[in-house]
Amino acid sequence: MKIRIIGGLVALLFILIIASCDNEANIEFKRYYSSGALVYQTHCQNCHGAKGEGLSALIPPLTDTIYLKNNKAQLACHIKKGIKGKLVINGKTFDDAMPADDLSALEIAQVLTYMGNSFGNHLHTIDVQTVELNLSNCK
Repeated sequence: MKIRIIGGLVALLFILIIASCDNEANIEFKRYYSSGALVYQTHCQNCHGAKGEGLSALIPPLTDTIYLKNNKAQLACHIKKGIKGKLVINGKTFDDAMPADDLSALEIAQVLTYMGNSFGNHLHTIDVQTVELNLSNCK
């Protein structure tokens, strides 16, 4: 009887240890996401809002999942080079310029991971290699 209890406890302990371990991809996501939250607060929140809600007709929200998914490869360029011209987000037209921001590729990856997984969005990790590739294709 004692052997069964001890064996059961060992098995339970083994299962708990394995369940508590994070895989490398999940750890990387958490690093990018938490660092991205700080970058967002410092560089983006003043205009786009704490909840990504934007500012009325002046500054677009970051809550349009379809726009973000369809323009995922251009988002790094939008941050690095700024945006000029009309954007249609959530059916509303925005025609104000967004200034360029001199963030590093890593900071852009972090803020895109945060933004892409907050405010109702689910884009997963956007790593620095992807951002560097996207930045090399900016027009």
